[in-house]
Amino acid sequence: MDIIQQGNSVVIRNAVEFEPRHIFENGQCFRWTREDDGSYTVVAMKRVINVRKDGDDVIIDNCSMADFNDIWYSYFDMGRDYAALRKELSQIDSHLMAATEFAQGLRILRQDMFEMVISFIISANNQIPRIKKSVDRLSELCGEPIGEYRGQMRYAFPSVSAVASISEENLAAIKVGFRAPYILKSANMILSREVDLESTGNLPYEDACNELMKLAGVGPKVADCILLFGDAREIAFPVDTWVIKFMNEYYLEQSDKNMKRIKKRGIEVFGDKAGFAQQYLFYHARESGLGKKGPAV
Repeated sequence: MDIIQQGNSVVIRNAVEFEPRHIFENGQCFRWTREDDGSYTVVAMKRVINVRKDGDDVIIDNCSMADFNDIWYSYFDMGRDYAALRKELSQIDSHLMAATEFAQGLRILRQDMFEMVISFIISANNQIPRIKKSVDRLSELCGEPIGEYRGQMRYAFPSVSAVASISEENLAAIKVGFRAPYILKSANMILSREVDLESTGNLPYEDACNELMKLAGVGPKVADCILLFGDAREIAFPVDTWVIKFMNEYYLEQSDKNMKRIKKRGIEVFGDKAGFAQQYLFYHARESGLGKKGPAV
């Protein structure tokens, strides 16, 4: 791939392994808006960009080459050979072959750890449109203004101290429901270093899961989401409804809804790339309606 500056945009030439829809609409992040032209406006890392595909090229607007190198190269996991990854996963079985072909261009983002904690606490028993609205409202409530872009003021995701200092009344106003006390308690636990997010990255995977589950509102699935999308733990295997569906359809000898056993089986089958396998299979199962229209093949 060639990467060049073109006006106020960075252009990634021949980015066949970069498909914005597969990246932003697979449930791993919530600060995006799909525009009428099919592009995606994204707020992350105290920046706002617009990402669109033009043929095999990706255009990242409102982006300098310095910001691309310092922020977005890592954020979009540009150092990874996703063609080689998809080939490796496709050799596991026909289900992963179908999923990796279907979702070519999916990439796992490397996001801010604290943002992942709060976002996935909000995600519990929730739908993506409502999650997105709550995360945006939280950012408008106490995040730093980034500036106006495409006619709208944009706000960075708030700091730990900003979230920890929100009143329960103000938090209730952004309609996070029963999750409000979990958000406040977890932010205060992180602020006081009762749970130290900075040191979590140095812990073995299972220990990191257990450390995160000390936070209010963080169970095994949320802990795995935080680790996969915020700490680049490639082995992390979040289990939700769609994962239960495809694991029962393809990888379990008898029906099972026990999330702990399903996670264990997922890691047994997919090994140290379990998180990538989960993302491809999850997205394929959800988009093709596994269990509604028959197997996703």
